[in-house]
Order: sequence, then C-alpha cells, then structure tokens
Amino acid sequence: MPTKAFLALVRLRYHAGMSTVTAPTIHCIPVLADNYVWLIEGADRATVIVDAGEAGPIIEAIESRGLNPVATLITHHHGDHVQGLGELTRRFPMPVYGPDSCRRVGVDTVVGEGDRFTIPQVGEFAVMATPGHTQDHLSFINGQAIFCGDTLFTAGCGRLFEGTAAQMLHSLDRLADAADAIGDGATIYCGHEYTTDSLRFAAHAEPDNADIAARVREVAAMRAKGEPTASASMDLEKRTNPFLRIREPVLRRAVEAYVGETIENDIEAFAQLRHWKDDFDGLARL
Repeated sequence: MPTKAFLALVRLRYHAGMSTVTAPTIHCIPVLADNYVWLIEGADRATVIVDAGEAGPIIEAIESRGLNPVATLITHHHGDHVQGLGELTRRFPMPVYGPDSCRRVGVDTVVGEGDRFTIPQVGEFAVMATPGHTQDHLSFINGQAIFCGDTLFTAGCGRLFEGTAAQMLHSLDRLADAADAIGDGATIYCGHEYTTDSLRFAAHAEPDNADIAARVREVAAMRAKGEPTASASMDLEKRTNPFLRIREPVLRRAVEAYVGETIENDIEAFAQLRHWKDDFDGLARL
C-alpha cells in the first residue's frame, strides 16, 4: 500500500491546488493498433505527453492543435510505449521522465516511487511504482488524473509479463488507495483500447453484476461512434473491474468454481483470476 505520508501528500497537493490551477485538458491520441497516448494540456497550451508509441500521430495532434510540448512521461519500457520517442524528441526537444530502464530509449530524467516534480503551466506530478506488467512500470498522478499505462486497464489489468500476481495486486491496491486520497473525480487513463474485450470477460465472471451489464451497453455505443473508452472514474472501475473486485465474495466463488477448489488467500485468487482471463477465448493478448 502507499504510505500514509504519500497518500496524505497526494490529497494535500491535489486539494491545495484546486483553487489556483485550472484543470488541464486531456487529449486522447490513438497510435499503432490499439494504443493511446495522452496529451495533458495546461496553461498557454503547454503540454505533457504520456508515452510515445508512435511519433507521427503525436506530432500531427500537437501541430494541428497548436500545442507546446514541454515534457514526455514514460510509463514502462515496452516498444509500443517508447518506440516513437526518438523522432518525437528530435522534432520537439524536451525532458523525458521515466524509469531508469528507459535511459537507453531516451529518458533523461529518471524518476521512481515517491518522486514529485512540477512542470510549469501544467502542474505537479506524483510518481508511483506499479510493477506487475513489467518490473519498471510507473504511474503518474496529476490532479484528479491517474495515468496508469498498462498496469490498470478499464475493466481489466495488464498481463504479467515480468512481474508476479502479488506485485500486480499490490499495484492495483495502491492505485485504488491513491484514488481514494484524491476523492470524487479520480479518473484513470490507460494505455490501450481493451475495454470491450475486458468487459466481455467481466460479464462472464460476474453475470449478475448490473453495473457491468450497463457498462457493456455504454461502451458498445461509444465504440460504435468511434469514441475512446480507455479512461474511466475509479468509482466505476471498483464496481465493474474484476481485478479490483477480487475480494468480493461473489467473484471469489466464481474463481473457485473455475479452478475447482477453495482458494485461501487474495494473491492466489488474483493469480487464478488472471489465468482465467488469459484462458478466456479471444483475450490471450491482454
């Protein structure tokens, strides 16, 4: 869990800034097959970029909107989050914040757990280590916004490519606690458009969950209009995301039915839920 001091800082920094800082505008930029890059536009069009999977669409979005890119944040080392960084920073020289493992791809300002930094005209960012999908994964908190890369997805979570179930569960718990510290309005911004497939699994695991059923309909309508669905309130996630609901008795019973035995602890239940999703037809890539 985040320390009490860290959570208090998130709460204090957010609420202290509410009266003096205009909330940024957050733009969603599709790149590659299903990735998203987030542009955080602050005062005077100063803009922070979150991840850089493909330079072309980012550059086009910046130039068409007349934005002024002042920094890039990198969540983890996977190519679909960093492979456009070189071209991007050649076009717009700027500092790049991220984990130490990403120095080789262009990170020049290494940050990690508990760090804080301020980008003028955009605001302060708190850094949280959220391993599980990868060992180096970071999430960034700015105001009410939580940029969580491939750790937490809308209605899902990232696959355990490098980390363990214990690490991922701990990371998700920390993100939920950080959202609680922020309060109403805490919103996650994820790295991929996986919501439809993730909800298909969520509805399979909890067929009687009315919130999931309603979200399935809402997301289907949004996708039919070409709208992105990779951001959501943490409140909605807690009601519809099975990976945040592993301690709910109804979901625990469903996981036990899947494995055919009683599960004694949360970590094992989470690990089996992740296996179940990996096995679920059509979701192996998640």
